[in-house]
Amino acid sequence: MDFKQLRYFVAVYEEGHVGRAAERLSISQPALSQQIRHLEQTLDVSLFERSSKRLLPTLAAHTLYNHALPLLDGLQRAREALGNFKGQALRTLAIGVLQTVHTSLVPQMLERVRKAQPHLVVQIYELTGLEIERRLLNGSLDIGISYLPPRQPGLHGVMLYEDELTLVIPAEHPLREFKKVSMKQAAELPMLLLGEEFQVRQIWQAQLANLGRRPQVQAELNNMAGILDSLPHTRLATVLPGRSQKAHGNKDLLWKPLSEPRVPLKVGLVCRDVQRQQASLALLRTLLEEVMNQPDERLNSTSERDGLS
Repeated sequence: MDFKQLRYFVAVYEEGHVGRAAERLSISQPALSQQIRHLEQTLDVSLFERSSKRLLPTLAAHTLYNHALPLLDGLQRAREALGNFKGQALRTLAIGVLQTVHTSLVPQMLERVRKAQPHLVVQIYELTGLEIERRLLNGSLDIGISYLPPRQPGLHGVMLYEDELTLVIPAEHPLREFKKVSMKQAAELPMLLLGEEFQVRQIWQAQLANLGRRPQVQAELNNMAGILDSLPHTRLATVLPGRSQKAHGNKDLLWKPLSEPRVPLKVGLVCRDVQRQQASLALLRTLLEEVMNQPDERLNSTSERDGLS
């Protein structure tokens, strides 16, 4: 038994299907099946019960899986440590991020990651919530930054911060004098919204459904920056996370809290295997908390100018 066979076994165990495991490992199905049979012969135990649709792990497989994970994790850490001596990248960390949280977190996080782990290669993918969860499950992403709780079974979330859905309107909108806007008022407004594949849109529709209403969609864009650039030239409104204002402050737009009820949003780190990603989760959580807790320099500079005028 060697580490390669253990890695192959873990993939088959987690996928429950030789074809999917082979695709994940980038090897052929016959080669993978042969490796698993050889492992069973070496250990003299049956690891899977074969059926027409999937492989069912035996009690021996459960036991081996629980021992294999820390062994493979230890091997990976050893490789990373030795790679550091050769000046090689420790490893690649693939992160999926929602468009609606990307601009407020990622740019400043990347510089902090570079300083904390100079040999870590970070790959950022801007994705919808559904795509983030799909890629976490198939192993092509390590961690997601998304809304909690995860919708797919088998995924785990770690809380980062709370936000809330906020109404965004042009400066000359009829509701410009309102300090906050009720859900019933917002339900009547013609909207420029993100597409239905976006989780913010889905949350908004679910809230309106609770009131027996549907959104008054006049236009859709699949880009948040495009929506915010377009709004000042319309009489339309949109809904976005309130924290987005920090990155998209614009004197031609007004951000109005929603009430009756408020619509809380929980943003967190999502992964498939907390134990395997424990170090990465801890690093990202620490660095993201630093980003969130730092003073808003743009607002501070504006306040200083106002005080001098």
